[in-house]
Amino acid sequence: MNTMQEGNVLLKVFNEDKKSKISKELPVFYNPVMKLNRDISILLLNSLKKDLFQIALPMAGSGVRGIRFIQELNEEKIKFIAFNDISEESVNLIKDNLKLNNLKWKKLKKLGLLDISQYDANEFLLSSRGFDYIDLDPFGPPIQFLDASVKRLARDSILAVTATDTSALSGTYPKACKRKYWAIPRRDSLMHETGLRILARRVQLIGLSQDKALIPIFSYSKDHYMRIFFRCEKSKEKCDEIFKNFGMFNDAGPMWLGQLWDSDLCKDMKDNNEEERNQKLLDIIYEESKINTLGFYNIHEICKNERIDIPRFDKLIEVLNSKKYKACRTHISDKSIRSDVNKEDLIKILKSF
Repeated sequence: MNTMQEGNVLLKVFNEDKKSKISKELPVFYNPVMKLNRDISILLLNSLKKDLFQIALPMAGSGVRGIRFIQELNEEKIKFIAFNDISEESVNLIKDNLKLNNLKWKKLKKLGLLDISQYDANEFLLSSRGFDYIDLDPFGPPIQFLDASVKRLARDSILAVTATDTSALSGTYPKACKRKYWAIPRRDSLMHETGLRILARRVQLIGLSQDKALIPIFSYSKDHYMRIFFRCEKSKEKCDEIFKNFGMFNDAGPMWLGQLWDSDLCKDMKDNNEEERNQKLLDIIYEESKINTLGFYNIHEICKNERIDIPRFDKLIEVLNSKKYKACRTHISDKSIRSDVNKEDLIKILKSF
């Protein structure tokens, strides 16, 4: 075990060697590849207008997410923060990592606004009174934790869900997707977006059963995982609207057919970002959020099928915009663009280059 830095905090971790295999078999699980995941969580919470979050981390692991929250969230954001993990080694490491940093945690602990517990994630959630922000970041599918999480979502709260079983959601193992997510996946250039939408619906179905509308406000697919932030609204009418946005897409689904992003939030996030390596992703997602389309066009694939040269994407987007179409790149595929143009017109434009 060595000491390393992530964001503004120091951490003791077991797999500090980047060449070591990331595995849930490690004494305490820590994945450095998920730094972006944690960066985005901090940025999103700091960009929301709401303050005084009661935060739950049911599978806190090394404590890195929560410790970064304490250190890097705006001071008015945290009303209460709860670290939990079923592993005794994790709980001990969280305490060590808190002590390793000169943090605001001492003040929170003194005021009774910080808690560390050792329970099964579902037991931890169901024994609580509720939270304004619950972060599900398991190793694998989040399915078994959804019911307890949604039960403990307060009004106007945020649920963050990570799924790392992308082989199911993106169609490598369609039977697994049917069993876990109650949907048929795609296995083509759109598989990661449809995977996000299948994940969204699976989470939303749990919300509907509890009269809670779970509205996606920020979604992305990156580095072999999918991540969606939902805003929870207690409203039967909004639940009905959620249900109306379920459907099939080219024989895949059922899935969420509505927006994956809140465009105003995406703009605030890209403007507030201070991590240079994340800026391109945030810029692209903001542009995507302004185009309400289902799926995107794989330009490389279309050009290959039509036996035409691949144009420069900036020029293609410029031409599409000049013809009053919305168009931008997509964060999901560097070979594709998102646009409201129909395919026939797109092919005509591609052939004009």
